[in-house]
Amino acid sequence: MSLPSSNLYQKLSVLPARVLLLILLPAALMPTVLLAQVDQGQTGAWYMYMWNHENRETGWGVQGDIQERLWERTQDLEQLLIRGGITYRPEGSPVKYTGGYAHITSGAFGPSSAKSQEHRLYQEALFGHTLGERLHLTHRFRLEQRWVDGQDFRGRLRYFVGLNIPFNQTTLGKGAVYLALYNELFVNLNRDIGDGRQVDYFDRNRAYAALGYSMEDNIKLQFGYMWQENNNYGKGQLQFNLIHSF
Repeated sequence: MSLPSSNLYQKLSVLPARVLLLILLPAALMPTVLLAQVDQGQTGAWYMYMWNHENRETGWGVQGDIQERLWERTQDLEQLLIRGGITYRPEGSPVKYTGGYAHITSGAFGPSSAKSQEHRLYQEALFGHTLGERLHLTHRFRLEQRWVDGQDFRGRLRYFVGLNIPFNQTTLGKGAVYLALYNELFVNLNRDIGDGRQVDYFDRNRAYAALGYSMEDNIKLQFGYMWQENNNYGKGQLQFNLIHSF
């Protein structure tokens, strides 16, 4: 009985063994190489400063954040993110709108010095409400326009839902010790990214839990753990967050 692909088999059979090895070895090793690119068992760390200011009389304000994201706890740059925007809250409305810009420098995992740059515009709507006395909920919808090195223009949609639960008082004001939880889903709006490459509509998901302390009404510290899952890997990150309103 002949093989279904007998013609191909005959052609390959006359190739020198060294040539066959060069053809087949990269394909055999590819899954291992891809999996080895990121150590999924290694816990990274994100160090973050988030700030905002809002003029209650006019409704206008500013906000931003600086984040140093490391593949390991103290070294190996994953991303340096600098972001800022102008905010507006219409009179009598619980919704705050923001438009802004972010610059992101991304580093490859491991000893490689390779880095890429991203320029990003974003628009978002954020609002919060309270359930009962202690459940403080926040919702955020964010639309992003991304220009990443080596890729075509990409759009992305994000939905964030957060829950803060103070233990020792009903508010998150000065002296509050609280549990902070959130989940954020990222969805790509463009699959084609250039040169015949594609990404899935699902980009990533982040789930987070932390303990927080309000040093003042306008200064909060949070220490927590986030699990980020994308199509290539899942990885845990420690998070150290200073939140400052002024």
